Amino acid sequence: MEVMDNQVFDPFNLILLVIAVVVAWRLYAVLGTRTGHEKRIDLPLPGQRQEEASRAGARSGKPDEQGEDLQYGLPEEERPIWEGVAEEGSALAQTLERMRAIDPDFDPRHFLEGAKTAYEMIVTAFAEGDRKTLKPLLSPEVFRQFEKVIDERKAKGQTLDLEFVGLDKARLVDAELDGTLARLTVKFTSKVITALRDREGNVVEGNPDKVATVRDVWTFERDLTSPDPNWRLVSTEAPA
Repeated sequence: MEVMDNQVFDPFNLILLVIAVVVAWRLYAVLGTRTGHEKRIDLPLPGQRQEEASRAGARSGKPDEQGEDLQYGLPEEERPIWEGVAEEGSALAQTLERMRAIDPDFDPRHFLEGAKTAYEMIVTAFAEGDRKTLKPLLSPEVFRQFEKVIDERKAKGQTLDLEFVGLDKARLVDAELDGTLARLTVKFTSKVITALRDREGNVVEGNPDKVATVRDVWTFERDLTSPDPNWRLVSTEAPA
């Protein structure tokens, strides 16, 4: 998604109360709000490991096309870190191993699960102009870009109905490590229904009766030595 010129994501006039409750709950689940007295919430946050029991099934070194966990014969903690998301011996696999050496709790499979949740939250919040939800999920630079587009839409009196139909794929395509600063790039393929409307409510772009396929390449960043397990969006682009 090109932040500066993609007008896909504007407020969607669903049942607003239901959306507000769902988005608020997911934000709490993904980011967490720590006061020192909460009970731990074990959700698949990006970069946060979640111990699981052994899973039956065949082992494979090939990445899952959906970015989903595969079923392996070994307990999760004994699997190679690249298994299911990268080819053995590839540059991606080697970088993931270096990340695990810095942060023993890092697991790219759980990162992908958190990235999927974050993707829908960010898309929905951007569509609604929800700056409060966006700010902790984005780097300062990306937040300023999103905010600029939100302001431009408001100034033009434009609204855009958006329904997030579903996420088809989320695949890890690149990893970079600069000291302890990790960057992971994910290619998303999603389905949405959009209709951009002018001040009078006329549809000027999109189709409220048609499902569109959207492909985005997003890069998330985190300092692997930080106690904060959350990754923030630092770059968005449309795939070539």
